[in-house]
Amino acid sequence: MENLTASHIIGALVTLIIIMGIGVYSGKRVKNASDFSTGGHRASSLLVAGTIIGTLVGGSSTVGTAQLAYNYGFSAWWFTLGAGLGCLILGSGFVKPLKLSCCNTIQEMISSEYGQTSGIITTVLSSFGIILNIVAQILAANALLSSMFGLDSVESACVSILLMSVYVIFGGVLSTGILGIIKLVLIYFSVFLGAAIALKLGGGFSGFYNNLNHQQYFNLVSRGVGIDVGDGFSVVLGVLSTQTYIQAVISGKNIKEAKKGALLSAAIIPPIGIGSILIGMYMKINYPYIESSQAFPLFIINNIPPFISGLILATLLIALVGTGSGMALGFSTIIINDIYKKYISKNENIKNELVITRIVILLTLVVSAIFTLGNLKTAILTWGFMSMGLRATVLIIPMIGALFFKGKIGSKFAVLSSVFGFLSFLVCETFFDLNMNSLFIGVSISALTILFGLSKHHKIQQ
Repeated sequence: MENLTASHIIGALVTLIIIMGIGVYSGKRVKNASDFSTGGHRASSLLVAGTIIGTLVGGSSTVGTAQLAYNYGFSAWWFTLGAGLGCLILGSGFVKPLKLSCCNTIQEMISSEYGQTSGIITTVLSSFGIILNIVAQILAANALLSSMFGLDSVESACVSILLMSVYVIFGGVLSTGILGIIKLVLIYFSVFLGAAIALKLGGGFSGFYNNLNHQQYFNLVSRGVGIDVGDGFSVVLGVLSTQTYIQAVISGKNIKEAKKGALLSAAIIPPIGIGSILIGMYMKINYPYIESSQAFPLFIINNIPPFISGLILATLLIALVGTGSGMALGFSTIIINDIYKKYISKNENIKNELVITRIVILLTLVVSAIFTLGNLKTAILTWGFMSMGLRATVLIIPMIGALFFKGKIGSKFAVLSSVFGFLSFLVCETFFDLNMNSLFIGVSISALTILFGLSKHHKIQQ
């Protein structure tokens, strides 16, 4: 069923060569670490949107969403729906204070408000969430490359690391922004062509409705309100507290362009989830016994003309590669700015800093790939939701305090809010079956800690 023809391979190779060539070309415009990490703060709204979408729309939004839809239907929409809502809030409420902060990382904002200890602690804790998101992309790559070429997990991981490295190491934010725009066009073409074919072959929406359990497949909360709404909420907060998306906004040449880029992303992302859901549901009806993670790639291979199918498969690969590499770029920026330059080499040469940044990216990808080897059967979106939730419990409350409540929260309570939020999230995920997303507990405890700090601060002032 997954045999590829020469036309499949030619279509895929043409797409990959073009994309990788653009990535290398983008690198020629990178002269220093500032160009690499923030695009020299000269990105247009389209480049800002390209960077956000190029990272947000990856394996979780396509292969992972189709996988969850294969099992649960429309409740798989929460990832892309939450991503769109997160970009809406980012654009409408956070762009101006982020730009005016003159900081390049979330941890830098937190450190400038609460002290260096808070920056180190949040860097360490939030890094786990970033790694989990890269893991999700490599798992999606395993499913895709297994469907296409029959590669095993180790071979797939090696190919993924190579592509992610080329995608981002040469060009940084400039590369992810330019490639994100191209990837967006290809993703829209791929997802909606696939969805249109799925609807046609499946007898339209009524055919889907007649062949699937209504309560399970046509219900936004089929896994339970606490789980599904909680997952969507985790993505919203995850977008607001992820370095890569903050970095995209900061790279904008002014507040207006940065805001337009975030709002454009908010409008574009959610429909991609609908297309992926229709493909997953079609595969459930017609191929009920396949590995669910392969629903999207197998649909493409079997139902679309070979050359175009190859182009789409390469696009899917680029989508998850872009997300994984974008996460690695955000992580490296945090490590370089908030640890390396402050505690290891305060007067690092600019060229050396760029080399170290690229090395950190490569090491991050390798560690993430190793981590996937024991988690091959887990749902891709599970890792995506956990990643967003973990980052949010550590960063969102202290970041809001640093941006909107300057001078009102003691550093001790800011640090404790991150630590308590992180620990409560992990404890709930590990030991309790709450029938809801652990994010609710983690963020609530983090917020209560900050509120206690605010009340203490108020009493001292009196």
